[in-house]
Amino acid sequence: MSTLFHQPLCPQSRFVRVALGEYGVIPHLADEKPWERRQEFLVLNPAATTPVLVEEGRPPITHPAMIAEYLDETRGGDLGEHRLLPQEMTARIEVRRLTMWFLEKFHAEVSGPLVTERVFKRHMTVKQGGGSPDIDAIRAALSNIRYHLAYIGWLVRTRDWLAGPRMTYADIAAAAHLSSVDYLGDVPWNEDESAKTWYARVKSRPSFRPLLVEMHAGIAPSKTYADLDF
Repeated sequence: MSTLFHQPLCPQSRFVRVALGEYGVIPHLADEKPWERRQEFLVLNPAATTPVLVEEGRPPITHPAMIAEYLDETRGGDLGEHRLLPQEMTARIEVRRLTMWFLEKFHAEVSGPLVTERVFKRHMTVKQGGGSPDIDAIRAALSNIRYHLAYIGWLVRTRDWLAGPRMTYADIAAAAHLSSVDYLGDVPWNEDESAKTWYARVKSRPSFRPLLVEMHAGIAPSKTYADLDF
């Protein structure tokens, strides 16, 4: 049994959920509000961040990149040529580079601020960091997303997928983070048709379906969020 402590709109959690889906793993999902710093959760992850993957007989795995490496080591061989982290070293380096681009840079500049300001702050007390949204942070994120989207478009115009000839963790990381922003209606899809077409391909995969059918209390998804032909 696998248990994933997550937040439904947390883009890092979404990355792991889609990756697990690609491996055919259906975890027990435990909703966690990390800003509450629940003692039982701090025992699992003193950093109080989601996601955290727990599997029987293993220590908690507490970072999305670590979870991705763990899944590759324990289940990657089962996917054969569809492995999400290629076996060839040069390809692995590029997949890791782009995966971290979205897990770290995109998260810091776009998805993290937007989800925090628009969603998470609604559920936080002032002491926990809640309050009115930071309009400047939102404006910066909405500006930053444009060059990230242009970069995705450039990559898929020069390759079949972001990191090369087949789908990898890089595609999952980018699409998962975009999905959180897309739920809020903040992705300017009309600015790059190549990026939009690529996202439609990833979004159409069975592993992505659970994300698209979820609704979040008090926040309706954008009109095209679940539309595979948007």
